[in-house]
Amino acid sequence: MSARAVGLLLGFAADRVLGDPQHLHPVAGFGNAAAALERRLYADSRPRGAAHTAALVGAAIVVGVVAERAARNPVAQAVATAVVAWTVLGGRSLEREALAVDALLRAGDLPAARERLTHLVGRDTSALEESEVARAVVESVAENTSDAVVAPLLWGSVAGMPGLLGYRAANTLDAMVGHHNDRYERFGWAAARFDDLVNLPGSRIAGAATLLASPGTARSAAKAWRRDAAAHPSPNAGVVEATFAGALGIRLGGTNRYYGSWLEHRSVMGDGRAVRPEDIGRAARLARRVGIIGAVVSASGALLVARRTAGRPAIASG
Repeated sequence: MSARAVGLLLGFAADRVLGDPQHLHPVAGFGNAAAALERRLYADSRPRGAAHTAALVGAAIVVGVVAERAARNPVAQAVATAVVAWTVLGGRSLEREALAVDALLRAGDLPAARERLTHLVGRDTSALEESEVARAVVESVAENTSDAVVAPLLWGSVAGMPGLLGYRAANTLDAMVGHHNDRYERFGWAAARFDDLVNLPGSRIAGAATLLASPGTARSAAKAWRRDAAAHPSPNAGVVEATFAGALGIRLGGTNRYYGSWLEHRSVMGDGRAVRPEDIGRAARLARRVGIIGAVVSASGALLVARRTAGRPAIASG
């Protein structure tokens, strides 16, 4: 088997068992570096934001190239890939945060649930009703199952450690500066658009995986994908949110309020009922199945890449 494929599967397993590293998380270090560079480069302009994104994503890719070249045998390559994959994946931590909000809602502690929800979304949660808190959680689970699980694995399958680290850098920058507000509307434009680009393949694989992971409601999920996904402000989140809505028999979308009184009106996705707190657990279980499918697809892709790279063995003539 390809060392890359083994590493991706081991990294996925480590994330499922351990979640994010608890101390000295490399992504936190990257975030600190990104914030420091932002303080030096910031201006209310797209070119400055593009330079910020290019420098940081480029640096992450270089680190990945160095790490890949330093791993000189298949065992070292598999172990290094597994460690990098573990640090960039976020499926288990996403599930923990979602279920933490679910537990608070079930306990009747809506204020605490609103506060915990800020770990998952960037919107203003201070006045959300119970159903809106639940909707926000399910939307975050759907979107981040693609962003934090399927997409990085896919980039790891085709580009190894540089792909894993470069993708996570792009996604982290989008989370930091890719916002619609007075400070980042122009400076964060490049990060947001680049994140949209690198997530295009992963979101489609995640959407297809959602259909496979919910065979009983796959037809409804496919219908929601075809009809509703394109109306979402994000070309990628719309795919996974629509398919999750169809698969779970619920409605997602609506009006979201962000800090600074920024309102975003999203089209409704799905034909089902409004989201309830009990749908959070259902969404988490669906996300788990989608992640497993994404890991298998990515490992298979890594094997195909390895086979193409090595070439077919010559046939001896005699």
